[in-house]
Amino acid sequence: MTKTEQISSPLRPTLIEGGRMTSPDGKLLRADILIDQQGRIAEIAGNIAPTPQMLRVDAEGCLITPGFVDAHQHLDKTGVLRFAPNPSGTLQGARDAFAAYARQAPPEDIFRRASKTIAKCLSRGTTAIRSHVNVDKDAGFNGIEALAQLRSDWSDRVVLQLVAFMTPHPGQDLDWLAANIDRAAAAADAVGGTPAVAEYPDRYLDLIFDAAARRGLPVDLHMDEHLDPTRLHFSKVFERVRRFGMQGRMVLSHTSVLSAIPRPEFERIMAEIIELQIGVITLPAANLYLQGRDHDELPPRGLTRVAELVRAGVPIATASDNIQDPFVPTGSGDMLEMARWTLLAGHLKGDELATAYAMVTEIPAKLMGLGDYTIRKGAPANLNIMRAEDIDTLVAGGPSGSSTFARGRLVSEITHRDAPVRFERVDA
Repeated sequence: MTKTEQISSPLRPTLIEGGRMTSPDGKLLRADILIDQQGRIAEIAGNIAPTPQMLRVDAEGCLITPGFVDAHQHLDKTGVLRFAPNPSGTLQGARDAFAAYARQAPPEDIFRRASKTIAKCLSRGTTAIRSHVNVDKDAGFNGIEALAQLRSDWSDRVVLQLVAFMTPHPGQDLDWLAANIDRAAAAADAVGGTPAVAEYPDRYLDLIFDAAARRGLPVDLHMDEHLDPTRLHFSKVFERVRRFGMQGRMVLSHTSVLSAIPRPEFERIMAEIIELQIGVITLPAANLYLQGRDHDELPPRGLTRVAELVRAGVPIATASDNIQDPFVPTGSGDMLEMARWTLLAGHLKGDELATAYAMVTEIPAKLMGLGDYTIRKGAPANLNIMRAEDIDTLVAGGPSGSSTFARGRLVSEITHRDAPVRFERVDA
């Protein structure tokens, strides 16, 4: 496989010819797509006549998809595996390893590692990322300040949202978090945390919800990332969603413990999730790697009840979580890979490949507040041109070649020698 990454500049009107895109009813339709000089989709039609000023892209035999959306990463941690080993392979082991590393990591180190991962994700078709960023006594503001700069630097190619991840540790002084949460929230697009490891969950949750409400930000929590059915925090969160008016602006990531509780209790919690319009994000890589290591027999998968949530209509996305760090030692930034992991580990079925595709496109876009994420006139031209027969085969095996446009510019092209991509750009 050969890969090139580039940005075509200056921006010119671009005509993508002969590709296929999915209609609202799920059918594949052949269509030409015209991108204007502002990087927006100007027209979608069966046959658009080119003009001499246009850049033409031959997408015959290819799928046109929206850019992929990775709604849960940790860019401040990415790529630190060799510097922060986790011999136990557990969640607490990973937390301890990164905390020790964060105490001495310079801001430029975070900037370099995160830049490399963003570029890797973009090369695989991801044009929107939400990253949680530790803010605590160990990391201080190094991570969120470095990523705020990257958010600006990459704004012409990637939508990058930051979650101020107010991170409690054993013995962590909540007074420090309370004194610094406003500064963190001012640099962020959402506020988050992990109540399951907070020593005083009620006070901790009040800090998070109050800061988010005052700044008009959504809340995105690491929710009960464990398998202990006696430690549930859902009722505390639901009460605050109502009290602070966060309906429709709340995301719960992980929710692993839902797989460890009796079905009647799960169904009661799920009903409240639906009532309060809460989104869910499953993180299969982290949960498969970290959870269940203390089980001698039949170790659990560690994921939430993905299939049940999907079929009940809960908006559930899947995401990378960590990439090559003590929490997840693997990862390539490929959201189609994460879709496959979710289908297999989450007990979806072979006829739900399109569901797994939605979990890396329109569903996470909704949870990030990106609006209508369909390919439509007037939308930013964040598009993937992928050599694949249809959505099912794209998810099942990946494309044999791809190009990514971000805001109308070609930013990445991947070709395979055994199946070259016919993305010839020809001046009309």
